Amino acid sequence: IFQVHDNQLTSLPSALGQLENLQKLDVSHNKLKSLPEELMQLSCLKSLLLHHNELSHLPDGFGQLVNLEELDLSNNHLTDIPTTFALLINLVRLNLSCNQLKNLPADISAMKSLRQLDCSKNYLETVPSNLATMASLEQLYLRKNKLRSLPEFPSCKLLKELHAGENQIEVLNAENLKHLNSLSVLELRDNKIKSVPDEITVLEKLERLDLANNDISRLPYTLGNLPELKFLALEGNPLRTIRRDLLQVRTQELLKYLRSRIQDDVTSSNEEPRVTAMTLPSESRINMHAITSLKLLEYSEKQAAVIPDEMFNAVRSNPVATVNFSKNQLNEIPPRIVELKDSVCDVNLGFNKISSISLELCMLHKLTHLDIRNNFLTSLPEEMEALTRLQIINLSFNRLKVFPSVLYHIPALETILLSNNQVGSIDPLQLKKMGKLATLDLQNNDLLQVPPELGNCETLR
Repeated sequence: IFQVHDNQLTSLPSALGQLENLQKLDVSHNKLKSLPEELMQLSCLKSLLLHHNELSHLPDGFGQLVNLEELDLSNNHLTDIPTTFALLINLVRLNLSCNQLKNLPADISAMKSLRQLDCSKNYLETVPSNLATMASLEQLYLRKNKLRSLPEFPSCKLLKELHAGENQIEVLNAENLKHLNSLSVLELRDNKIKSVPDEITVLEKLERLDLANNDISRLPYTLGNLPELKFLALEGNPLRTIRRDLLQVRTQELLKYLRSRIQDDVTSSNEEPRVTAMTLPSESRINMHAITSLKLLEYSEKQAAVIPDEMFNAVRSNPVATVNFSKNQLNEIPPRIVELKDSVCDVNLGFNKISSISLELCMLHKLTHLDIRNNFLTSLPEEMEALTRLQIINLSFNRLKVFPSVLYHIPALETILLSNNQVGSIDPLQLKKMGKLATLDLQNNDLLQVPPELGNCETLR
């Protein structure tokens, strides 16, 4: 064993190759820019730790280290991997995370002993289809890349964990899932997935499923039948069939609810709305079941400039808890939303063209969740201070240049999402007064510095 980690080394001596019985070499956390070819002569080497250096390329002779079982190359500047990696047939753990890789060699599938592969935080747009033939693979990390789809995994019978969050995956289909009989963790948060296939129920050993912050509008209720599922994350999705407050309960209660809806789902899918002579021209498109049973008023993805009056008329005396008017062309908040002030607690107006918050919205005194991301807001009115129950507000992708001062005066706020605006500063002293604030997202703004006083905001997690 030879350990020289956490130094300032910029190179390694070629004489290192003479340590023919060396089994572990740890040169991590140095400033190495290259490796000597002689290093490839260490045929007994089993563990090679090179993480946190400045390596931009690797010697072609890497495949000579045939007894290598552990190789950590994370946090370097690598742009490609030598094809000779395919010769590392005894490698069990390979960490390539936090590099600049745009692709992986197809020959990587020849590593028949590989159980753990970490390619997180790279620039991968695809993964080689051969990856799916790695029969020993148990853990696969693909987080924070540029993947638009997942491969099929016909031979990965032992795969237990698949982490592919923070990519650009749009489709999750049955072919991606049907062979993963051993999967216990499936992490796909922060993607662009629009639907979940019914076939997800074949994952009978699944214990953790993270689908947070996608574009999922509907879930198969049969998800509730997964026997081992202990953790289910769904927040940040425009779900039409599940009230937002249900997403806050424990996973087992949510699964119980999903199971209770299975028969209703079958019934409603087989029934056409009954049209009579008294049916209004547009009433057939109003989901009365959602209004009466789910307490949901939904009119999204219609590209509508206004919300039809018959949507509000249909509510009548039914208490509506959730309103979803997202993904339209609204220039203003529908004034009639104030008619729901005694019951509505969750409003989604995301992905519209709204430039200001109306006084009517400020009168929804039971509001706890407000999603108004991807609009044209430049400020918030002081009247929002009346929303004393507001816990979560999503203002991402707007045009805010300053942190809205009214937010400092809403005591119940737990989560403020302000990413992708133009905010230049925050007031840490005011934030400290927000006793319940746990999450503050300000990524991709114009902040020049993080105030040190922010460390005094003990509630932030």
